Amino acid sequence: MSIINSILSWVMQKRIHQMELFMKFPHEVQDEWRRKLITQAQDTEFGRKMDFRSIGSYESFNERMPLQDYEAIKPSIERMMMGEQNIVWPSEIRWFAKSSGTTSDKSKFIPLSKESMEDCHFKGGKDMLSIYCNNYPETRIFAGKGLTLGGSHQLNQQSGNTSFGDLSAIIMEHLPMWVEYIRTPDLNIALMGEWEAKLERIAHHTSEEDVTNLSGVPSWMMILLQRIVELKGASNILEVWPNLELFLHGGVSFTPYRDQYKKMIPSDQMNYLEIYNASEGFFGIQDQRNSEEMLLMLDYGIFYEFIPADRAEEENPPMLWLDQVQVGVNYAMVITTNGGLWRYKIGDVITFTSISPYRIRIAGRTKHYINTFGEELIIDNAEKALAIACEKTQAIIREYTAGPIFMEIDSNGAHEWLIEFEKEPENLGYFTEVLDNALKSLNSDYEAKRYKNITLRLPRIQSMEQGTFYNWMRHRGKLGGQNKVPRLSNDRRFLNELIELVGAGVN
Repeated sequence: MSIINSILSWVMQKRIHQMELFMKFPHEVQDEWRRKLITQAQDTEFGRKMDFRSIGSYESFNERMPLQDYEAIKPSIERMMMGEQNIVWPSEIRWFAKSSGTTSDKSKFIPLSKESMEDCHFKGGKDMLSIYCNNYPETRIFAGKGLTLGGSHQLNQQSGNTSFGDLSAIIMEHLPMWVEYIRTPDLNIALMGEWEAKLERIAHHTSEEDVTNLSGVPSWMMILLQRIVELKGASNILEVWPNLELFLHGGVSFTPYRDQYKKMIPSDQMNYLEIYNASEGFFGIQDQRNSEEMLLMLDYGIFYEFIPADRAEEENPPMLWLDQVQVGVNYAMVITTNGGLWRYKIGDVITFTSISPYRIRIAGRTKHYINTFGEELIIDNAEKALAIACEKTQAIIREYTAGPIFMEIDSNGAHEWLIEFEKEPENLGYFTEVLDNALKSLNSDYEAKRYKNITLRLPRIQSMEQGTFYNWMRHRGKLGGQNKVPRLSNDRRFLNELIELVGAGVN
C-alpha cells in the first residue's frame, strides 16, 4: 500500500496547477463556462424555448434567463423521471439525487447528467484529496482505507430506466473499480437501505480495517464512531484506528460537533477538511491549513450568480455576477449547471471572505432562519453564539433546533431552543444568558428586538435527554444519508414534534 500511497499522492498534486489557473483568471473561466453550457444545451427543449442560439453576452443571458426554484423545474423533472430525454440537458439523464431539504418534508429529485457526475461531483472528490495531499505532503491516507458513510438508492418504480437515491450512494455506485481497493465498507454494505441495520454492519466491518480517513456528515459519523468504540471496548477511536488522520466533512456546520470530535479523536495530528457539496453540485473545498474558508471551485461546469440575501425573496431581485460581489456580504447563491439546472436558486446563503481568490463560507439557508419578529437570525449567528456559550460554560452540544415562541396578549415573544448536550453546563441559566448576549453581539436586529425585552424576552432553553434527536429523526424516517436536523425554523412545527415525541415517551 505504500507504493499506491506515493503514486496517488503524486497524481493528486498535479491538479493543483489547474486550480491555480482558475484562481488567477476567475472571470474568464466563469464566462467560458456560461457560453459552453448554453452552446451544449441549445438544441434541448428548454434551449429551443429560450432561443439559446441567440444568447451571446452575459447581458442577454441576464435579461432573458428566468430565475427558477424547485417548484418551477419540477414538471420537467417529473417527465425526465418517466424516461423523457433532451428536456433541459442533451445527454441522457437516468439518475436523480434525492434531497429531503431542511425546511420541508417534500423530497427533491435533482437530475444528474454524465457531465455533472464526472466533471463536477467526481472532480470535486478528487480535488479535495489533491488539496489535502498538497497541504500535507507527508500524508499516508492511501496506505489504509477511507470510510465513506453515505445513503442508499433504489429504482424509480414509475420507470425501470431511471433511479434515485442519496447523492453519496449514487457516487459510490459509479466510482471506478480501483477506488474499491482504498475504501470501506464493501459496496453491498455501504448501499444498504435500512439505516440502523447498515450502521451495525458498517461498525462490525470497518472496526477490523486500518481506516486512515473518514468522509460524511458529522452528526451521522459521530454515531457510527460511538458504536465502534462501544463494540471494541475502547475509550476513543484512535485505539481502533491508530493511523486515522483526516475527516472530510460537509452537509452541516462542523461547529457544534467540534468538541465531540476532539474528545473522540484526541490527537493534534488529526485534520479536518470542510467541503461544500450538495445534490445540485460541488461548490467549495477548504484549501488552506488552519482556515475554515472554502475555495469556490470555478471549473466544475457551474456558472455562479448571486442575490443579496436581504432581497432573495423579491420577485425580480438584482442578479450579481462574480465580479460584482463584496467581502462580508451575505448572498443567496444561484447556479446554472451541466446537469440542466438553469438559473436555479439552491436556497443556500454564502459570504465571501476573499475575492482574490474567491473564498467563501456558508452562512445558512434562505428559508432556514428565525425572523418572526424582524430579528433575522440566521444559522451563522446561531452557530457562533452557541460556540461562545459552550466555551464559557464548558458545555458540549450534540444536537439542537430552535424556533419562535409567539406573542400573546399578556406576553411578548421569545426564541425556544431544544438542545441535546453531550456535556451539560453546570448552570443552564448562565448558559442562556451567555447565548443571548452572544446573539446580541452578532446580530444587531436581534439586539434591537431584545432591547428592554420590548419585543423579545430572554430565550427559553430546554435540555433534552440523550438520544432525543436520533429518535425524532428515526420517527420521521430521516435517519442517515444526507438527512439533517433542522436548526432554525420560522414556525413551531419542529419544536412541537420533538416536544410531543418526548411527552409520548417514543424511543
